[in-house]
Amino acid sequence: SNPVINSAFQVWQRGTSFTATSGYTADRWYVNHGVAGRTVSRQVTGDTTNLPFIQYALRYQRDSGNTNTANNSILYQSFESVNSIPLAGKTVTMSFYARAGANYSAASGRLGVYLISGTGTDQNYGVGYTGAAFPINNGTATLTTTWQRFTFSGTVAATATELTTYFESTPVGTAGANDYFEVTGVQLDIGSVALPFRTTAATIQGELAAAQRYYETGAAAIWSGNTTSGSNYYLNVPFAVVKRTSTPTITLVTTGVNG
Repeated sequence: SNPVINSAFQVWQRGTSFTATSGYTADRWYVNHGVAGRTVSRQVTGDTTNLPFIQYALRYQRDSGNTNTANNSILYQSFESVNSIPLAGKTVTMSFYARAGANYSAASGRLGVYLISGTGTDQNYGVGYTGAAFPINNGTATLTTTWQRFTFSGTVAATATELTTYFESTPVGTAGANDYFEVTGVQLDIGSVALPFRTTAATIQGELAAAQRYYETGAAAIWSGNTTSGSNYYLNVPFAVVKRTSTPTITLVTTGVNG
């Protein structure tokens, strides 16, 4: 199956529009631009001619009038080692669909494409990979305003234990009203040929469950048992799926009493 989770940008548990300089946006997808004035959002593709019935895309936009070109627009997904090791020592093909806004400012419509490997365990490339290497290094997708499918192939080292799919765009000048790129249908295949697009799971419920292994919002905390003091309580938190780690971080957003 396709190891890229949420490859068609169907799952957005954190919201569907972001202006922060770095962080997760669509589930499993991390952005980093280091400066204000850029927006990441979910978009409806509205194209059944050039896309294989993919409903959503991620748009990475430099806000109109923005003049900051010091930081690239970066979008990536790091895989767990358990999902990376099956690709070690193999030729792989990274494919995706992309298009540009009418004012996309990157020189020659360029979108940079990378597949990055490491030799650590379950590391996040944004923090750093041990033994980083580039099976696909600085590939160039030349975008137009029409959706196209792009494919890039490379060989993953036999010692690789982690992988990241990585896109970067370098803006120039002052942003116009439509200085953005959109991407969807990101896929990794073993071999030198891109297979027809498929998601990690066969259903949207399965894709959501795959994403919830890493992050889940809206879990209900149910009080159970007795208090040990006036400020200590025991809570049961019923997760939708088993989490990647046995000690997940829990953030209490709202509190209330029922009953």
